[in-house]
Amino acid sequence: QVQVVESGGGLVQAGGSLRLSCAASGSIFSINVMGWYRQAPGKQRELVATSTSGGSTNYAGSVEGRFTISRDNVKNSVTLQMNSLKPEDTAVYYCNAKIRTRTYGYFYDYWGQGTQVTVSS
Repeated sequence: QVQVVESGGGLVQAGGSLRLSCAASGSIFSINVMGWYRQAPGKQRELVATSTSGGSTNYAGSVEGRFTISRDNVKNSVTLQMNSLKPEDTAVYYCNAKIRTRTYGYFYDYWGQGTQVTVSS
């Protein structure tokens, strides 16, 4: 009953910007953490940024100062503003949310389908 959907990926030149959006919908009781992960071909999936329901944020060292995560608890959505993009940022970006549903008493990880971000040299 829960769905997580990302949008906003694309092809940009190095130094450019993109904004990724993610929204969760369905039978949601509460969400504690929402965040972004990314995975390049042949590489392990890695954390990019997270945001708690209380407003605290956490960033990977490689994106600190360039990316900004923002969250809207009412809309169950999160965005990632990506500035000064580098070729090494190229990856599929996945939205992640820890959600408690109305029928299950524990938080569970839900993932979006992924959106491609490609940064040219």
